[in-house]
Order: sequence, then structure tokens, then C-alpha cells
Amino acid sequence: MQSDPTEQIEGKKLTIIEHLEELRTKLVISVIALIVATGFSLIFTGKFLEFLLVPSGGIKPVFLKPTEMFITYFKVALIGGAALAMPVIVYQLVRFVVPGLKPSEKKYLYFVVPATTILFVLGLAFAYWVLLPFALRYLLTFGGDIATAMISIGEYISFVTTLMLWMGVAFELPIVIVFLAKLRVVTYKQLRGYWKYALVGAFLVAAIITPTPDPFNQTLVAVPLYLLYEVGVLFARIV
Repeated sequence: MQSDPTEQIEGKKLTIIEHLEELRTKLVISVIALIVATGFSLIFTGKFLEFLLVPSGGIKPVFLKPTEMFITYFKVALIGGAALAMPVIVYQLVRFVVPGLKPSEKKYLYFVVPATTILFVLGLAFAYWVLLPFALRYLLTFGGDIATAMISIGEYISFVTTLMLWMGVAFELPIVIVFLAKLRVVTYKQLRGYWKYALVGAFLVAAIITPTPDPFNQTLVAVPLYLLYEVGVLFARIV
């Protein structure tokens, strides 16, 4: 009886079942790495919390429920563990994907993995050092003559980590553009002609990501996004 379609993996042809078992192995290794890294992250979670509180300008949050601080502490530990385990997770993903690619496709993967990592980290850094201080200063002082800002630790950490995550994702724009160009979905000339739409789109995305309604903070996000679009267009011309 003929076996299911096969794929070449590390010199051996594997059936679909064996291929799924290979995927399961990679997932198990990734989960173990995440658990171990999270356990290690617990040692430094207090420092992580202090680090995330820096953009607030020295405010001391409160917790409103008996379990809120406990849950937040472990949430931060999990985020730190995910960051520490990411190299292992990415390595397992690459090991699973690479054997199924053509030699001409592999070279792009070796470019994409470090590029996406660098861009994501740049997005996190931009959110942490540039966007958050301005946004938090605006939000925590708005209406201060009427009410006193007392933010809970759970709400604060969720706000900060969510904003950082979305900025990290937004900074992947050049990679998305390069892929679309490589797949012939768009061309360099089309991208060059879409700059007005890209500028408007950058401000629309900034309005969604930015938690404040003031134009300054939105411009602070929109300008880097548009510059990333231009970087993507440049790379699209190369590919």
C-alpha cells in the first residue's frame, strides 16, 4: 500500500504521520524550554516588574484584589520566560521548516529570522523608551484636578505589555512588504506610488495603537511606521 505524501527531512523521507510526530517533538521541546525559562525567570521577576514600572515616572501602583499581585507576578514571569525561551522556540521552528524548503528559499529564511527578531526588539524598545513615557504622563495627569490617578498593578502591566507587543508587531512591516514583493503580490513601482495611502495608513494604525487621543503621540508612532514602510519599499526593490 502506498504511503502518504512524503517530505525530505534531514536526508530521510517521512510519512505524514512521522512528520506530525516530528512536529510534536519540536512542540514538546519548545514547551519544556518555556517551562524551564519561566521557572528561571521567577528569580528575576521582581526586577522585571521594576523595569516595567520605569516609564510610569515613579508612580507606585496598587492592587485591588487579594490575588491580583500574585497573578501579575506570575504573568510577568511567564512573559520573561517566553522571551528567554524564544531562541529555542525559533530554533525548533527553523529545524522543522528548513528541510521542506528549496535551497533558494532557505537563504531567505536565514535572513528573515534574525531580521524579524531585530525589528521586534526595536519595536519593544521604541514603545518602552519613547511611546510609553509620553503616553503614561498624558493619561495619568489628564483630569488630575478632578480625580487622583490610582492605577492597579494588573491593569498597568496589561497596558504596558500589550502596547509593547503591538509596537513590536507593527515594526515587522518591512518584512511583510518584502514577502508581498517576493510573491509578486505587489511591485516596487506600485509600492512607490502608494506612499500617500501608506502615510494615511500609518496614522490610522497609530490612532489604533496609541492609547491617547492627542496628535503628538499619534505622530510619534505614525512617523516611524511610515519610515518602516519606506525601508520595506527599498528592500522590495532589491528582491
